[in-house]
Amino acid sequence: MLTESQVIANEIEKVDPKLTTLFDRDATFFSTIEKRPVEVISNRDMRLPLEIRPGGNFGHFDPDGGDLGLGDGPTFEKALISAAYVRLAIQWTKKSEWVTDDSRKAVLKTFSHLMAQSMKEFRRHNDSLCMTAGDGVLGVISAVTVNTPAGFDTITLDTDGYGARLLRDGLTINVYSSALTTNRTLGAEKKISFYDLASKIIRIPTGTTGIVAGDKIVVQGVSATPPVSILGVPYHHSGASTGTWLGLDRATIPSIRGNRVNAAGALALPFPRLAFNKIGDRLGSENLKTGVTAWMHPCQFQAYEELGQLVTVLNSADKVNDLYAGDNLKLAGVPIRTSYSWDKKRIDFIVNDAWGRAEVKPVGFYESDGKKIFEMRGQSGGVATSSIFYIVAAWNLFMRNPVAGAFIDGLTVPSGY
Repeated sequence: MLTESQVIANEIEKVDPKLTTLFDRDATFFSTIEKRPVEVISNRDMRLPLEIRPGGNFGHFDPDGGDLGLGDGPTFEKALISAAYVRLAIQWTKKSEWVTDDSRKAVLKTFSHLMAQSMKEFRRHNDSLCMTAGDGVLGVISAVTVNTPAGFDTITLDTDGYGARLLRDGLTINVYSSALTTNRTLGAEKKISFYDLASKIIRIPTGTTGIVAGDKIVVQGVSATPPVSILGVPYHHSGASTGTWLGLDRATIPSIRGNRVNAAGALALPFPRLAFNKIGDRLGSENLKTGVTAWMHPCQFQAYEELGQLVTVLNSADKVNDLYAGDNLKLAGVPIRTSYSWDKKRIDFIVNDAWGRAEVKPVGFYESDGKKIFEMRGQSGGVATSSIFYIVAAWNLFMRNPVAGAFIDGLTVPSGY
């Protein structure tokens, strides 16, 4: 009797010609920064001149021979920003290129796919760094199980509002102590071998001495303590009275502290209004900026939407009643933008004109003598059947006036997120 196992060699294998991608390449906030006018800088710090005190000597005087006294003037300071150097390296073998270089061999051409998607991936990583406080922290460890499974440490990231969102499958990372005073992976960075975004779990090869809950996952390529990276939104939108902002001391210059509303609970309608009034109290109505956008994770959009649903009036004449908000929903009069990479526990009011990027090298391919693609070398010193290219940039994110914006933090994350 002829069975299927005897004819299996004659069977035709069907491959779906459509490639399905099982991860995101969002760069929602970074894409808006890319469109802002750029400030081209050298390797020297860029200066942002600031008028921090009004000056003058006001008071009553006696016009009948009285002393008018001495005067005073405004005080100026400078904020300083320098570029951070970032890169994405893409490497492949000649065999992987040759066996996919024709539609009769594969559903996509490896080389063409790498060239087309790598820039998107680079922008996604920059977007993640825009969510950090200038220290390159991409996640906070809430729990760690060492050598489980064997050879790997299983790490849970469920402390902050990002979880594992800012990380990527296969990303090489550092592990720092909670205070960022010790680099536990100095000279031995770890590559993520397992990535579960929904469960907020990653795994790295075991052997990181001293790794504990509270430690922080930091971007590759840094070694300083504390690490220094792109100055993201939480760096500029900070109400801290300690530390520095672009070289200026927050403790001695209160005028550079951001406008913070600590929700310490679920989103409520008074919070956004309070945030705007904090800006007005400090800048006055004459200096209030226009072009403000409320940035948030979609989970806070949902929380705001649910507040509106409580007061929704249904029109029975409508054929279809949709209880969900549309694209034109505003928060305290300003448009809303959502990003899945935003901190789930905060809302930031971004003044578009106050933000920009300082740039030494625009995003592009690393070139040397006109070459963009480089051949690798084997152990013998001869040519290896492998190639590599790099996408690089030297830039940083800056805000001209930290008082012009505001943020709400400490928000409760809705159930399910």
